[in-house]
Amino acid sequence: MTAIVGVHGVGNYLPGQPPGKVAARRSADWAASVAAGLGIQPDSLDLTVAYYAPLLQAGQPAAQAAALEPDRALDTLDPATQALARSWILALDLPEVTVQGRLAVPLRHAVTAAADRFSLNGRLTKLFVAVCFPEVARYLAADDAPARAQAREQVATTIADRQARVVIAHSLGTVVAYEALHAHPNLEIDLLVTLGSPLALPDAIFHRLQPRPVGTALRPANVRRWVNISDHGDPVAILRPLKTYFPGVDLDLTESVGLFDFHRAARYLACASLAATLQPLL
Repeated sequence: MTAIVGVHGVGNYLPGQPPGKVAARRSADWAASVAAGLGIQPDSLDLTVAYYAPLLQAGQPAAQAAALEPDRALDTLDPATQALARSWILALDLPEVTVQGRLAVPLRHAVTAAADRFSLNGRLTKLFVAVCFPEVARYLAADDAPARAQAREQVATTIADRQARVVIAHSLGTVVAYEALHAHPNLEIDLLVTLGSPLALPDAIFHRLQPRPVGTALRPANVRRWVNISDHGDPVAILRPLKTYFPGVDLDLTESVGLFDFHRAARYLACASLAATLQPLL
């Protein structure tokens, strides 16, 4: 049975829960979604999710932001997270909120404009930014940030322990997986699948990657095949096609997986493109 490691995205931290228990739950959820897309039983898959979310939690749990009113939650973001959110808004190229390349309105109004652009629920979009963007900001805080190295090591260790040859990463998990595979060239991966990836987000992510891109970004040398899948309405997987920025991508697919899911990868994991990509290896 081909071993698969999943690398989750933002919004997966469950405070107060034992990491092993959460990892097992996430693994079961991912296996159920992938199996649904393949038309098989979940127990036919050997899929383990690398649970790194607790490593990005410093101080106040992200769950507290969800208890605030959306506008208040945005107002309480730290400067690094606000800067990340503004980089995201600028990359969306929304003329109603940008003037000469700079945001000209408060962040709450800019996020509302982004939600309208992608036909998303405005309140949920604001909460998504307030709850989940801090995780991205913590990971990318500095090249030598302890949380960044620890998250990469968690992913690499899971891949090595499971002797996995397939890695499926979603959202922020695509950034963690990309850096982990570069940092551990001894890991041999037959297939890397990135789902809803923000890897190409300029300034905030792309220009902070390790190794640092020079013009375009390098594909991990230990990855035999790289398939990227993005929903055409996913506001996180922007600047498509990803292959423009990562020439090492072998196949860049656009899917219609439904409304953007703010907290789970379920729709991506069950999509036809992923099933077709995995089928030959299973």
